[in-house]
Amino acid sequence: MTGRIYRDVILEQHVRLFRGAMGAEFLFMDDNARPHRENIVDECLQSEDITRMDWPAYSPDLNPIEHVWDMLGRRIAARQPPPTCLPELRRALLDEWCNIPQDQIDNLILSMPRRCRACIASSGRHTPH
Repeated sequence: MTGRIYRDVILEQHVRLFRGAMGAEFLFMDDNARPHRENIVDECLQSEDITRMDWPAYSPDLNPIEHVWDMLGRRIAARQPPPTCLPELRRALLDEWCNIPQDQIDNLILSMPRRCRACIASSGRHTPH
């Protein structure tokens, strides 16, 4: 992922439209990944009048989707035989995504209050979640 791809694919095709639908109260949240912080991204956000949430450098990532990506990655890594080309990888990702049990995703969502309390109790430092 580069800043240019992030701008062209994520910001211009999705975030800009979502911001338009949400109105002036829209607050955009991303993280400190290098592509998200490139000048081209900042310029795009400014030109679209999109306000970005402050994200301290060592903030814990509490977003449940990160755990879903991890589940997906583990499922792909366990496939025998593993995907050997992009079309196979695409099919495998779609298959595995559909096979992640909904109760696992529900449990991640339901864990958010507990995870937020743990994060607050540790003053934003590492938690076992």
